Amino acid sequence: VRMGNDSAVTEFFLVGLSQYPELQLSLFVLCLIMYLIILLGNSLLIIISVVDSRLHTPMYFFLGNLSFLDICYTSSSIPQMLVMFMSEKKSISFLGCALQMVISLGLGSTECVLLAVMAYDRYAAICNPLRYPIIMNKVLYVHMAVWSWVIGCLNSLVQTVLTMVLPFCGNNVIDHLTCEILALLKLVCSDITMNVLVMTVGSIVLLMIPLLLIFVSYIFILSSILRINSAEGRKKAFSTCSAHLTVVILFYGSALFMYMKPKSKHTTASDEIIGLSYGVVTPMLNPIIYSLRNKEVKEAVKKVLSKHVYLQKI
Repeated sequence: VRMGNDSAVTEFFLVGLSQYPELQLSLFVLCLIMYLIILLGNSLLIIISVVDSRLHTPMYFFLGNLSFLDICYTSSSIPQMLVMFMSEKKSISFLGCALQMVISLGLGSTECVLLAVMAYDRYAAICNPLRYPIIMNKVLYVHMAVWSWVIGCLNSLVQTVLTMVLPFCGNNVIDHLTCEILALLKLVCSDITMNVLVMTVGSIVLLMIPLLLIFVSYIFILSSILRINSAEGRKKAFSTCSAHLTVVILFYGSALFMYMKPKSKHTTASDEIIGLSYGVVTPMLNPIIYSLRNKEVKEAVKKVLSKHVYLQKI
């Protein structure tokens, strides 16, 4: 599948997990089911947060952004991954690969910032409940969401352009399920010091700093929750925060494993499974975690469903 040393690469071959042909059908079914759950769960959360006026708050605005982001993020890679599982020729065009990378990296970066913004929102709500409507006014929370998207997309654009202009010298076999930036950099036949530097700075700015902000926010949140007198109040505060914290641990755990560990020349099956959990499992669990942990979401779902049943009877 490799070409001559001087020839330009026009397509890439994605051979991730292809060493397990007996698993291809199982992976196809599993990813398809998870993708359908992602589309259904996240769409439902967006619809409910728009339809139910009680959910017109900063928290649900950010949650709607997160759900929309997860739908776009998974749609940039899962449909193509499903085709790869069932196809003999596991190729993707150079432009298609660049597009997939810029979208998935951009949305992944945006999610890092958005989760930190959501932690600040919870901090403001629990630590300053009386001043919360003034602190988190509409102008501020819309700006915070917009800047999350802008920062994430700019980071992705810079990293993708810096990668795709490099010479691949005919190396076009990506040992991964998607056009993932780390897997692609392994094929480059020139110096990638600049790329590693930009990626390290990006990882610190978009992974480490938001994680530190989330950690600090939750120290303040926890101390405030423990000072709440009523057991019911403590339970409600813990409920919304534990949902957000579960999502943070899942997302950052797999992201840190992928981007902050020492780089080896060969991709292992465990790297690909972690990549799959980061790209498929977390977006699927997000709406489930927020729905199960949240009384307001459950009530809103019941309200929408009962209205639908009532309209059908008419």
